[in-house]
Amino acid sequence: MNIQLTNKRILITGGAGFIGSNLSEVLLEKGNTVICLDNFATGRKENIAHLLPNPNYTFIEGDIRNLTDCHQSVKNVDYVLHQAALGSVPRSIKDPITSNDVNVSGFLNMLVASRDAGVKRFIYAASSSTYGDSESLPKVEETIGKPLSPYAITKYVNELYADVFSKTYGLETIGLRYFNVFGRKQDPNGAYAAVIPKFVSQFMAGESPIINGDGEYSRDFTYIDNVIQANILCMLTENKEAINTVYNVAFGERNTLNDLITYLKESLSEFDPKIKDIQVAYGPNRVGDIPHSLASIDKAKNLLNYNPQYSLKKGLEEAIKWYWNNL
Repeated sequence: MNIQLTNKRILITGGAGFIGSNLSEVLLEKGNTVICLDNFATGRKENIAHLLPNPNYTFIEGDIRNLTDCHQSVKNVDYVLHQAALGSVPRSIKDPITSNDVNVSGFLNMLVASRDAGVKRFIYAASSSTYGDSESLPKVEETIGKPLSPYAITKYVNELYADVFSKTYGLETIGLRYFNVFGRKQDPNGAYAAVIPKFVSQFMAGESPIINGDGEYSRDFTYIDNVIQANILCMLTENKEAINTVYNVAFGERNTLNDLITYLKESLSEFDPKIKDIQVAYGPNRVGDIPHSLASIDKAKNLLNYNPQYSLKKGLEEAIKWYWNNL
């Protein structure tokens, strides 16, 4: 999808992270100026090393919990793409205070700095975890349940703060509820690695991945290029009805973890045939996990002209090529 956005100054918080660094690359390619704010808590220097020589790219090592860093980063900025956060449900259960400090206090700092700087629009990473214990499928933006983890609480609070800032201060805000994003540059290492890169790296090493539960939990896995499209559309839209609200960002298709394993084996065995014979192991369900997730993307389609191009299978083919050459 060819989307025109050029000659804008765009701040990406968490710009050295998985999603932030991919956004940076695409926006620079389109002729924009990109400012990156990151403290490398979860971002990686290697994700942005190739961007540093670009005269249209500025890196600021700073922390969204520091209001001075936030004010410095938003100077003369048109749009803020706020990706900085401490992700992971298990991490938030283990350490809810730090998750709250980053995801709530840091978020509020960025809102204040954006308001003070007269930023045109503040677009932020929300989360499908906000749907909590709601069992209705597909997930529709206006119907949520009670949060099931500290992480989910922080992401819901972000939406409440954004809504208040749009109504009270006139700051244009759009929240994007990401559903299980995956793709190039997603880190397979660490205790809180996302499931797809973790499984890929284990298969490539000849190891058996461990699935939490019986593998029948399902997710709406969303390839990174669908997420990039949504962020750009949020900057471009001049539709008043499309602003100061939240959207699901997903493909709109549900796959079980067992489905995921099948697709991973298919794609990886093209590089190494032995992988198709590796068996997976099954463990207990993880505390705070939502059993099933499927997004309605009608709202984003209707108001933003969102048109995701990558299903799980198509996205995995692209992602695995990258992992095979970079892990």
